[in-house]
Amino acid sequence: MKIPYLFAILSLALIVSCKTEQKKEADSEKIEQTVPEKIAYAHGLKEWKNVEELKFTFNVDRDTTHFERDWIWNLKKNEVTGSSEGDLVTYNRSEIDSTIAKVDASFINDKYWFLAPFNLVWDKGSFSYEVTEAAEAPIAKTPMQKLTIVYTGEGGYTPGDAYDFYFGDDYVIKEWVFRKGNQAEASLATTWEEYSDFNGLVMSKTHKNAEGNFKLYFTNIQVK
Repeated sequence: MKIPYLFAILSLALIVSCKTEQKKEADSEKIEQTVPEKIAYAHGLKEWKNVEELKFTFNVDRDTTHFERDWIWNLKKNEVTGSSEGDLVTYNRSEIDSTIAKVDASFINDKYWFLAPFNLVWDKGSFSYEVTEAAEAPIAKTPMQKLTIVYTGEGGYTPGDAYDFYFGDDYVIKEWVFRKGNQAEASLATTWEEYSDFNGLVMSKTHKNAEGNFKLYFTNIQVK
């Protein structure tokens, strides 16, 4: 008669454990996300944990000139392969030295343009932020919500820089402004357009300025 009694105790313990886990999940869902988090998750941050490798070509058309760089980022190995104008280099991001720092700075810049919404979570603690409920977008000239972030003055390749993200009620970015050194005037303002879904990552492939003489865009995108 002891076995059924033991079985009942184990079953009860299992039920209690399941209810505890369910309560934890429910409580976590009740935690209000910050605006940076809402923007990151609107662009598919939840799926990033499944990404093993990211490939893309970073393109810039300025007036009559064209420039491009190819990147392969193996996330499991944290290994990056970059190619530009015939030069090919492979390095591990955990082993950056003075000989590779310039290449890594280019990689950081290019992937930031592509993954900036995710950096709003990844860089948490590295910037301060402010939300404006209604602000005029610089290019569309229509009211949108605005998130302003200012990076701290220490560490990274561009300390002290500021970004203004303009977005709608869906928290998907429509435009942004880069302000070098947190200066008042814009260093560069572009659209965020031509969105595509890459295995759950909802990313903008094209950015243009208001004057029409600058276009930054991504091609050959593969998310594995």
